[in-house]
Amino acid sequence: MTFLRVVAFSISVLLLYTVFANILPPVQSDPPSEEDEPTGVVDMAGLVAYGEKLFSGKGTCTLCHNDLGRAPDLLKLDLAKTFSERLNDPAYAGKAKNADGAKATELYLLESLVEPSAYVVRGFGKKGTNDEVSPMPKADAAPIELNEVQISALIAFLQSEAGIEPTVALPSAEAGEDAEAVTSEDDEDEGPATTAVAALEKFSCTACHDLEGSEAEAGPKLDGLATRMDRQKIVESILNPNAEIAEGYEEDAMPQDFGEQMRVSELNLIVDYLMKMKN
Repeated sequence: MTFLRVVAFSISVLLLYTVFANILPPVQSDPPSEEDEPTGVVDMAGLVAYGEKLFSGKGTCTLCHNDLGRAPDLLKLDLAKTFSERLNDPAYAGKAKNADGAKATELYLLESLVEPSAYVVRGFGKKGTNDEVSPMPKADAAPIELNEVQISALIAFLQSEAGIEPTVALPSAEAGEDAEAVTSEDDEDEGPATTAVAALEKFSCTACHDLEGSEAEAGPKLDGLATRMDRQKIVESILNPNAEIAEGYEEDAMPQDFGEQMRVSELNLIVDYLMKMKN
């Protein structure tokens, strides 16, 4: 008798669920519309925003273009006036000399990024070169290695900061991965560096220190560092760079947040590399 009751109850529940399911309207998911799909093409506002991220990120511009005097503090200057002064400087004989209006600023900025020694602002050249050689690395070469789209984005950002309508060409779908990078999540974690060289590049060490042949001079030379510091001291100099300032260099010249940016494995890779550097 109990068995029959259980069977009857189970059948009743199944019937109830069947009726309930047929009363509800079917739910159908709509395919994504074309406008929701990334196309790899970006508008000028998006390119300017991407340039702003690059300026303080991969481009490493803020490492020198700040208030410490290494290079002109671009975000505090009247850029429209500054560009005009640079282009009219008798010492300037670059590619933008014969261009007009906003196009001249585009050519000047492009030249400044890929051929920084073509024109060096007075007082900002390498020491002992009479302002004929720029300390700035080429943006399209190691260690920074910006691609064509990224260079255009930086130019668009700086033109926009100057109140000038950007004149660079927008990246198209044909630009492939370079164009897609503009619409991707630029802040997405790229994963841990797995070699010392990759870690040095990821945290822009080679942009300031003469490492892996970068010939950078913005930071102290690190040759034979292990003969002057033990491992713990090197770790401290990376995580708390203001604890002890190298002679001839300013406070806050080095990023203060590597402790938040680096994984322990990446820090160890860099320290291992520095410990093995010879004189």
